[in-house]
Amino acid sequence: MMNNYIRQPAFAGRFYEGNSARLKKQLAQLFDDAGQIDFSGDIHGNSLQALIVPHAGYVFSGKIAASAYHLIKPEKKYKLIFILASSHRYSFDGVAVYNKGNYSSPLGEIKTETKLVAELAEKSPLFMIHPEAHEAEHSIEVQLPFLQYVLGEDFTLVPLVMGTHNADTCREIAAILQPWFTPENLFVISTDFSHYPNYDDACETDKNTAGAICSNQPENLISILNRQKKEHVRGLATSLCGWTSVLTLLYLTQGKDYLYHEIAYQNSGDTPVYGDKNRVVGYWAIAVTVNKTEFVIDNSEKKELLTKARNAITHFVKTGERGKILPPESNGIMNEKAGVFVSIYIEGKLRGCIGGFAGEQTLNEMVQRLAPSSACDRRFDPVEEKELEKMQLEISVLTPLKKIESVDEIVPGKHGIYIRQGINSGTFLPQVATKTGWSLEEFLGHCARDKAGIGWNGWKSAEIYTYEAIVFRED
Repeated sequence: MMNNYIRQPAFAGRFYEGNSARLKKQLAQLFDDAGQIDFSGDIHGNSLQALIVPHAGYVFSGKIAASAYHLIKPEKKYKLIFILASSHRYSFDGVAVYNKGNYSSPLGEIKTETKLVAELAEKSPLFMIHPEAHEAEHSIEVQLPFLQYVLGEDFTLVPLVMGTHNADTCREIAAILQPWFTPENLFVISTDFSHYPNYDDACETDKNTAGAICSNQPENLISILNRQKKEHVRGLATSLCGWTSVLTLLYLTQGKDYLYHEIAYQNSGDTPVYGDKNRVVGYWAIAVTVNKTEFVIDNSEKKELLTKARNAITHFVKTGERGKILPPESNGIMNEKAGVFVSIYIEGKLRGCIGGFAGEQTLNEMVQRLAPSSACDRRFDPVEEKELEKMQLEISVLTPLKKIESVDEIVPGKHGIYIRQGINSGTFLPQVATKTGWSLEEFLGHCARDKAGIGWNGWKSAEIYTYEAIVFRED
């Protein structure tokens, strides 16, 4: 492995401006143009997981690409940026990984993750050390200035060139990549759409292809591509040049709670000066988000939450003061507004439990603010310094509240309850019913009387909400 090797841009000055200053100016204009696109969907409420973007020359597809990258929040700190791009020059049954060193563009050098590359190559022969497939491939290179413009130098690249034309291979590749398909990483899928039909046929073909992709069903994409091939649309060489990269994405999201969003479309016939409407190439920008109704917390985020809670408690117990709120180390749930409870156990006995429902603070902020309070929960003796080593923490991250019409909707052990009557309110986490063995009526009665203070039968005339919790403990 040659860590000091830098892959030089092969298409600067051809697909995009080759001079740094001119390239920045070009990108600024593209992002300004992209900001004028009328998109009415709700993207920013969800966690961005993947982008489908074109890879043609910026004069043709740059505005559409910028409309996708425009969705990335500059403050996001992704651990890794995966780019999946189908090869235009090599054919092989697998995906080419890159282990020679870093990539670069006229905007500077880009750190490439070579350790993970070695891990992928060890996992499966489908991940091949094939640097030649990267050297003269534009479909990854043209994405890099966009990423640099939005994220600066603060990202690490995992470039993957797909050489396969086999759907089953795409499924296998997706299965291997699945552990990294998390909110802390961003996947960029590089592809253009229809090649060389006339303008109207391209619009129709590309609309159908995008619809199949947004169904989140791999079989639908395969079916529409086969159908369009059989229709023999005049001039149509392909409906989706990066179909294997897109199909791999669909295998990653199939059956899971992801949302696809059509952001913007045009084809080369829309390009001023150069637009030829008789022979065009289509470009879509499509975003994939984690459905905001589903909480996805990976192991690294659980570890981060538990570590921050313990550090906040330790600092408070030892000094009597609350520590500084540290920024999140990763993306995803850490930056979302979510309810959370922090519970302290010492030698198996509960010694504090403080929490709250989603408000204006992020989960990262709430955990660090609530953890010290759980160490001085007035219902228990305060945690002492000598007890810190015996302390075990439990964190419950809460889904949004859902008002119910009947208590028959409550599933003990699955649902937490929140009872409210006037200014009085109280809640029990889902695990309370499991630990106590209470019946549903006991669960409601204890919450109404002991937590809300409205009497044993107070729940019968109160508003009742349910929620679920992702619960995890220190080992």
